[in-house]
Amino acid sequence: MNTYLPEGLLKSTAKNKDYLSTETGLERAAEQGIILEADALLCDHELNLHVELPGGIRGIIPKNEAVYTNGREDIKDIAILTRVGKPVSFKVIGIRNVGGMKTAILSRRAAQEECSINYAGRLEPGDVIKARVTHIESFGAFVDVGCGIISLLSIDSISVSRINHPKERLSVGDSIYAVVKGRDEMGRINLSMRELLGTWEENANMFSEGETVSGIVRGVEGYGIFVELAPNLAGLAEFRENIKSGQQAAVYIKSIIPEKMKIKLIIIDTQDLPESKPKIDYFVDVAEFTHIEKWTYSPKQSRKLIESVF
Repeated sequence: MNTYLPEGLLKSTAKNKDYLSTETGLERAAEQGIILEADALLCDHELNLHVELPGGIRGIIPKNEAVYTNGREDIKDIAILTRVGKPVSFKVIGIRNVGGMKTAILSRRAAQEECSINYAGRLEPGDVIKARVTHIESFGAFVDVGCGIISLLSIDSISVSRINHPKERLSVGDSIYAVVKGRDEMGRINLSMRELLGTWEENANMFSEGETVSGIVRGVEGYGIFVELAPNLAGLAEFRENIKSGQQAAVYIKSIIPEKMKIKLIIIDTQDLPESKPKIDYFVDVAEFTHIEKWTYSPKQSRKLIESVF
């Protein structure tokens, strides 16, 4: 049975290397319908992807086999062009001589269609899945949920602690875990991460009043300065001049107030440092925890309710 991994995670496996190593292996993969993975070397003028295969065999993904759609959207050329230099999933659909050279005809579309039917199309709201970041925009991160099938992780779903841009939290190539929120009008999956990063209470329990700790300035307002202590936890300090978003701050924890869901801080010092991302810690066992029905961020004693219901 195939496992539907994000592109880039299958290429180095022993099973993948074994099938790709010989013409016989490619023939077996074709007979068994095995999904394989290799790097796309170039895209020719007809938008066919040329794939690097060992053993002196050329691999080609014809344009009409490069991308699977559910019939509700057109295939854009950019979806093919942007695969150059990156791993691509595919099935072997034939081996023939093309221009006197042994050539494996490959189909990324077939791999994605199988993944969609057997995995991605069956995902339901609340399912916890593994994904890989492929592209970042100001409004969110695009992630591969399997065989190059792309989903959106919007900026407001990345964490409870607000950020100005997804790049403050994620980088292209990151392997992450996320929760399925639902689907848009085109049937594409929307994801969320914040439900895996701990409740207010779980995060606040990592800190104590009277400690001085490190944080990241995430917002400067006239009434105060928001400092992120963890991806799902921020505190508020009194306004000070010459402080800007993105700085690292040493902050004294003045008080922790669960009923108001507030942490009051005093900024001791700030400094400009090269852009860095806080480590993402999951507060659930993502290897075992596969579904969430409801997640409540707020402490029981808080009058404000923040929760997700799937």
